[in-house]
Amino acid sequence: MFNNIKVMNVDGLLSIMSGMSVFVSLLLALFLFTVKTQNKLANRLFASYLIVFAIDNIGIFINEDFIRNHFNLEFFRWSTCALIIPAFYLYILSVCFTDFRLQIKHLFHAIPFLITNAVFIIRLYFLDNAEKIRFYDHRSQLPELYGFQLMLGMQIVFYSIAVFLVLKKYREIYQENYANPKTSIFKWLFQIATVLFILYYLSIAKNVLRYIDLEVLWIWANVIMQFLVLTITCWFVLKALNHPELFRGIDSKLQLARDILPKRDENSTEIKNNQNEVITAQILTLKQYMAEKEPYLDPSLTIQELSNQINIPVRDLSVLINHHIDQHFFDFVNEYRIQKAMAILKNPLKSDLTVLEILYEVGFNSKSSFNTYFKKYTKLTPTAFRNAS
Repeated sequence: MFNNIKVMNVDGLLSIMSGMSVFVSLLLALFLFTVKTQNKLANRLFASYLIVFAIDNIGIFINEDFIRNHFNLEFFRWSTCALIIPAFYLYILSVCFTDFRLQIKHLFHAIPFLITNAVFIIRLYFLDNAEKIRFYDHRSQLPELYGFQLMLGMQIVFYSIAVFLVLKKYREIYQENYANPKTSIFKWLFQIATVLFILYYLSIAKNVLRYIDLEVLWIWANVIMQFLVLTITCWFVLKALNHPELFRGIDSKLQLARDILPKRDENSTEIKNNQNEVITAQILTLKQYMAEKEPYLDPSLTIQELSNQINIPVRDLSVLINHHIDQHFFDFVNEYRIQKAMAILKNPLKSDLTVLEILYEVGFNSKSSFNTYFKKYTKLTPTAFRNAS
């Protein structure tokens, strides 16, 4: 009897945490659907993710009598699990790339959901109530649920790889085309993807307990998972509300320098020499322009803007910096900013300027980024460098 009371108390705690997670998720989803913003698609995809997530999570506290009176609704709710991670993947794409649009091809991500419902139509939806009760009561031992759990596990593995490949592409394009040292978008998306996929992999491990005859262990595993879900949901909400700038993307049509390198005629020495002369002249022109006009003082400088200023096609400029100078545009510009900051810190006439004033003057917009890059180039903090000068 004591054990039964203990299990009931744990079930109550589980229901409370689940209810809080669902409430917070739906509240944020409502906000994202109604708020006026330029990031409508990203917000709606995120809201869709939260709604499907809440539908899955709501199963923990649904009344058993309600389920037995609406079996088809419960079976359909199970199938919506197959939409959670695809919705998150599409959200990642929409945040990373400003030109992302939903297309017919993206319906491919709904195939597991459609297949699951097709199987349920054949095996579940049209059964009589007695057979549905029998299926529901013995669901953990039936092949349909084995197959469904296996499919969800494979989905987690596939999309975890896909999401981190998207983030890798985003980071590479960002570094080669943008000079703003603020990488909070990448860091945020990387953090939330890492946390969520750790959670999903833990859920795979937890589901193994479903097939072990240890009810108490299964319940406590659910409690721990639900606590993590609630914590992550609240963190996600607070982060999103406190940092709206995280939802700014880049153009996915931008290419990496390695993908646009001009093809050379390996057999023509004359062509090679001519190309080398052109490259040398362009590098000289670029460096003179950077030193004289100081375009890097603009904190939002992009490779497209620099291309317009210096009259070198953006493709050529990308190859020039990322391949021939062998620096990301990101690092190339920041090196000039650091050199400018070093000159100011050494100048006794500007000793009254604070480090914060200097970092804004040279084109940085984040103290942490400035300190990181300054130490990278000088091995000293800005204050230590000024004292040593």
